[in-house]
Amino acid sequence: MKEYRIIELGFSKKNTAETVMNDMAKKGWRVVSTTYWSGWSISLLITFERDV
Repeated sequence: MKEYRIIELGFSKKNTAETVMNDMAKKGWRVVSTTYWSGWSISLLITFERDV
């Protein structure tokens, strides 16, 4: 069984995105998707997956 988590980061947080992805990888998560979301502001959505 898989577990998923979505993290939203502000558009201008490129270095933060890399840090978040590396920190999540250390906890056993892997990135399965990235996309930009344009609602009230532009955000980067990162979807993570890991085995439960």
